[in-house]
Amino acid sequence: MTRTLVLTVDRDNDLGQKTAIRGPVVGRKQVLTAALKLGIADPEESDTNAILGALHQHDKIDETNGESDEVEIAILTGDEKVGVRSDRAIAAQLEEVVTEFQPDQAILVTDGAEDESVLPIIQSQVRIDHVQKIIVKQSKGIEGTYYYIVKALEDPKWRAKMLVPLGAIMAIFGLGVMLPDTLGGIVIGSLPLVFGLFILSKGLGLEATVGRIAQEMRENADAAMFSSLLWTTTVFSAIFAVAMGYDRYIELEATTNTSVVWIGVVQSALAWIVIAFLTSTAGFMLLRLKKGSFSGRLIILAVFGMVVYSFLDQGLTIAMEVLTGAGYEFSVQEIWNDMLEPLMWIAVLWVTTTIVRAVQARQAQSERYWGI
Repeated sequence: MTRTLVLTVDRDNDLGQKTAIRGPVVGRKQVLTAALKLGIADPEESDTNAILGALHQHDKIDETNGESDEVEIAILTGDEKVGVRSDRAIAAQLEEVVTEFQPDQAILVTDGAEDESVLPIIQSQVRIDHVQKIIVKQSKGIEGTYYYIVKALEDPKWRAKMLVPLGAIMAIFGLGVMLPDTLGGIVIGSLPLVFGLFILSKGLGLEATVGRIAQEMRENADAAMFSSLLWTTTVFSAIFAVAMGYDRYIELEATTNTSVVWIGVVQSALAWIVIAFLTSTAGFMLLRLKKGSFSGRLIILAVFGMVVYSFLDQGLTIAMEVLTGAGYEFSVQEIWNDMLEPLMWIAVLWVTTTIVRAVQARQAQSERYWGI
């Protein structure tokens, strides 16, 4: 005897939102009822076609099965906040269905790649023999294409993905056209930079990091308020860094060579860059302390930032004096005086690292949480 389970997954829980039907929905009659209710509630919903496709697969297998074989159909629903929460809901519902029916194999029917992303979750509990994607046949005319573009823009998920990047690019381009020639050229030239940073963030998966930070802020409202103030300071510090660098650029452009100009720009903006780094790090510290996941590495990272800043600041100062002909004296005493501050920060870094590791070791031995 072979038990076959036909599954369809509604990862963003359109079924629950539009019909108030909670998953899992098990059985042909119940699934057909859910498909009819969803189709009536929203005739344009693609999940309706996926459910009907699953019913088609169920009936087809039922007709060809032997007398001792069994087939069952089920709808698994997730959550409107697609991610960890929805996947956990799908896994729990699948476990319930598998425990009840105990299938030998399964067939997954989906309406797109988003629902197919839960395939590893399903395969962890039942063997998948076939995956069928339901693609609705549509008109190929220009009018039909326009209609689907408009419908995609009305969908909140697609609207955020399509309109935000397009709006940012058009805003930058328009600002570049309105500004004077030099500034306008810089702004328009920043378009490839912005686009490149966007692609880089996609490649590095920074969206997940930003989403995790937002979730931590929602879960820790008190810490989020103060961390938001610190991150606001970070943004303004970055703006001040750009303004100071540009002011220094205008000051040195007509009087010195290119190397001196750019060294002066970096040196004038360096302090604000470090302030932005420290305030953003402090914001992360507050969230981690409130959540109870503070590891102490952020303190070490902040002190390490000060080490880098002190070396860069002294190095840029020496470079400016040499290139402008101010007559820097390469003597042991002069170099020692200039390098004293960076060496002090190295000592602070060593002490900080030692203290953090000692507290971590003490926490591990006593099994008591010390905040690190």
